[in-house]
Amino acid sequence: MITMYVTYAGDADTPFDRDHWINVHLPLVRECWGPHGLVSASGFFPQGGGGGLIAIAPTVFRDEAAMNAALASPDTARVMADVKKVTAVEPQRTVGRPM
Repeated sequence: MITMYVTYAGDADTPFDRDHWINVHLPLVRECWGPHGLVSASGFFPQGGGGGLIAIAPTVFRDEAAMNAALASPDTARVMADVKKVTAVEPQRTVGRPM
């Protein structure tokens, strides 16, 4: 398994539609990337200022090849287009590899 952390930087004043992100966007991520080996996708909102982060989505894939296939798929355009309905913040991706 490999985890890609998708993070959104900002503060309490940064527009971010939490309801859409949890109830529409994350199900879309699962729909689009599930066939490529996505195991799970969750969303969290850091508390206490969040260290400059307003949202974090750990997305777990079967393996690195599955993650790369999902990101290269045509459906990724749907995922990214939907981000614009949530926020103007560009998501950042960080990959966590097991040791």
